[in-house]
Amino acid sequence: MNILVIIEDSRGSMHRMSKEAIVAAQKIGGNITALVIGDNADAISEELSSIDIERTLVVKHDLVSSYNSDGYAEVVTQVIKSMNPSTIIIGHTYQTRDFMPRVSAKLDIPFIPDIVGLEQDYYIKQVLNSKLNASISSSADMKILSFQSACFSEEDMASGSSGSENIDVNPDSSLVRSSSEEPFQESAPEVDLESAELIVSVGRGIEKEENIPIAFDLASALGAEVSASRPVVDAGWMPSFRQVGSSGSTVSPKLYFSLGISGAIQHVVGMKGSKNILAINKDPDAPIFEIADYAVVGDVLEIVPKLIETLENP
Repeated sequence: MNILVIIEDSRGSMHRMSKEAIVAAQKIGGNITALVIGDNADAISEELSSIDIERTLVVKHDLVSSYNSDGYAEVVTQVIKSMNPSTIIIGHTYQTRDFMPRVSAKLDIPFIPDIVGLEQDYYIKQVLNSKLNASISSSADMKILSFQSACFSEEDMASGSSGSENIDVNPDSSLVRSSSEEPFQESAPEVDLESAELIVSVGRGIEKEENIPIAFDLASALGAEVSASRPVVDAGWMPSFRQVGSSGSTVSPKLYFSLGISGAIQHVVGMKGSKNILAINKDPDAPIFEIADYAVVGDVLEIVPKLIETLENP
């Protein structure tokens, strides 16, 4: 089985979810080829040289020096036609959602997005607002798979050695009609929850909008990003791009610091892949404590200001 893994550039290095996509390919098994595109392709191919894959294909062209949906769709389509892999794997990022449906349409091959697990010849997806899992199979000779964040852990990536080769592509300039700012984000370029290693997340336990700044103060002290549960976003206290959960982002940071979040399943599905979960909630029966590595029963509004003071004045 020949597998093509499409690698995403994250500020000059390999995106965390691309590393997870490689782990997915290694789990499936076969001859794995990675594809890197753009001005940072050489640096990323160097990262890939110590990973157990067959080779890395490097594409550098003026029309795809940085991400744009038309250019990437055309380049990836040409590479797939040339290589003819049985499976194309990619992390389910904002960028993937933007251009991979175009590749699927150009090649007339199925795209199975947002997969959360593998089970023999089946792909697992969440349905009905993540309340149920569905098993999906495909009889197509070629298919595109995208995996949800934290479906696999980059720590499970098998190391090895591989080489790289530059390949020529000839995208039709008349087809490249779009461009993206750097780095590409769905919204708010300063926030990238899916790549964040530390996240402070706010729930209804924050009580009112006027208390939101303490979450940002804690995040500043920790060097973290700030996210929120859906009730906080629905109340208009936080913008939607900060939402984590089944209708928001899926994250897997090294530390997920939960402030006043009860732990409803719709939220948990978006952060359960976090390496460490620290939860503060004054309800000792809050469901979040069932998955927390560290649990603090208490009032967020009393504990967090003291924690910030300690962090800023050790």
